[in-house]
Amino acid sequence: MIRFEQVVKQYAGGTTAVDNLSFEAPTGQITVLVGPSGCGKTTSLRMINRMIEPTSGHILIDDEDVQTFNAAKLRRGIGYVIQHAGLFPNKRVVDNVATVPQLLGTPKAKARERAREVLELVGLPGDFADRWPSQLSGGQQQRVGVARALAADPPVMLMDEPFSAVDPVVREQLQDEFLRLQRDLGKTIVFVTHDIDEALKLGDQIAVMRVGGKLAQLADPAYLLAHPIDDFVAEFVGRDRGYRALTFAETPPLPLATEATVPLGTTPEQARAATDDEWLLVVDKDRPVGWIQPHVIAAPIESAMLHRGGTVARASGPLRSALDAALSSPSRRGVIAADDGTLLGTVRAHQVLQAIEATERPEVDKADIAPQQTSEHVDLSLDK
Repeated sequence: MIRFEQVVKQYAGGTTAVDNLSFEAPTGQITVLVGPSGCGKTTSLRMINRMIEPTSGHILIDDEDVQTFNAAKLRRGIGYVIQHAGLFPNKRVVDNVATVPQLLGTPKAKARERAREVLELVGLPGDFADRWPSQLSGGQQQRVGVARALAADPPVMLMDEPFSAVDPVVREQLQDEFLRLQRDLGKTIVFVTHDIDEALKLGDQIAVMRVGGKLAQLADPAYLLAHPIDDFVAEFVGRDRGYRALTFAETPPLPLATEATVPLGTTPEQARAATDDEWLLVVDKDRPVGWIQPHVIAAPIESAMLHRGGTVARASGPLRSALDAALSSPSRRGVIAADDGTLLGTVRAHQVLQAIEATERPEVDKADIAPQQTSEHVDLSLDK
């Protein structure tokens, strides 16, 4: 557990970067610090490993004040991942990852063996270990950065916008890989981002900060979306927060309709005989792959002909996926599949909305949220 107790950071000239910050980052969970530029997110993170020293207050790791540790020794026991990976360009990947174990006294051969293990863990097996950083893509370099932070098996990891320098597709892949690793490893992680969507996806709890380093609200993602504490938090998490909140609501049983389907390779004549509807669902071994317009096609159905606008949602997934499947489908019928990907049926948006109406929002417990609030502008009765 990491605990901030009335932490203040002031710079020469009187600028306050962090102001009376108090919160806990629970053991084995991801706590995300999020907020606009200049709100003290990175300063707060860097005070944990004493790369920045606080002006006053206390930061404790497992009830021990970080000020009682030798700063260099403290940093070696904390994993640290930054935006551009920060790899040593003159060292091969394996030696980049082995750096901290060697600093802690692990023999070089054993440190390199451990480096190869964690590289495989983050999806960089085999000859990646012997490459130079310049031979890797941006996403691969970030994976190496995560591997280096994990190499000494630290209980605590600090991550400062580690995925923000890569393109959106790679970023989503890295986020998914990161969550998979966290499920396996259970580290205590403090993660900084300016992206509320990333915070909602990754965080077990989210600390929203204001400019000037004040804590606005601390809550789990579902609660934060359902009950922002004031106008600042409501604006920051976004006006579409009601839709985003569906990510945290499980899909109840839906009234699925049986959908006419045809396999890949079906001729135009066979497709037109299968339905009178404008749209027809195409499957590959009982797995939905896309839609076609049977009265338009003039050749046997191939993968390149399919309209893939409709998301395939899993019946066990969140309500947001089910609604998105219906809204994005060219037929306006959302495709619902089992966990193994096989087709279960289709559902329309109004039917998903009816299911949403039947779900409950996270309950408000004023006794629980009062300690989280640090703003001077509070209206606990307000449910935005």
